[in-house]
Amino acid sequence: MGLGNPGRRYEGTRHNAGFLLVQRAAEAWGVRLKKNRFLAKVGEGRRGGERVLLALPQTYMNESGQSVKAIAAGAPVPPEQLLVAYDDVDLPLGGLRVRREGGPGTHKGMASIVAALGTGGFPRLRLGIGPSPAEADIVDFVLTRFRRDERKALDEALDRAVEALDLIVSGKIDQAMNEFN
Repeated sequence: MGLGNPGRRYEGTRHNAGFLLVQRAAEAWGVRLKKNRFLAKVGEGRRGGERVLLALPQTYMNESGQSVKAIAAGAPVPPEQLLVAYDDVDLPLGGLRVRREGGPGTHKGMASIVAALGTGGFPRLRLGIGPSPAEADIVDFVLTRFRRDERKALDEALDRAVEALDLIVSGKIDQAMNEFN
């Protein structure tokens, strides 16, 4: 599950880093994100012998829990087999953090998911989009698009994040944490 906001207005914004990662993984893995199910655009495929469901919620970020809950119930997928990818303004651009579980921090999309599932016991991959300029309003900052000079760092981070996803899908989350954190 890659978090973001649906619609052209939000394409390519920092807050849609999760969308960008799932789109990159779909391309690398030959998965088409086209079906509308579970309040999301989804695509199914196989990776490392495992069935994978890639999803882009079509709810707004702060309501991401609705889509994740629908996937957990309808697919069905237990929380420990979900992975949520999302932006993190506290990590520098290009930074990655893989965690087995945890709280939502200040991220409203993650707060929605934890509330909907009733647990923080699911893996997550945070994508660094920061730091925000000291004078910037954080809401305005996360809704800006990446600058041209930031695209190389973003592309490299997305490629590394797909490598981390490969490890996680194959049951090697500890290795992913050791290699990419």
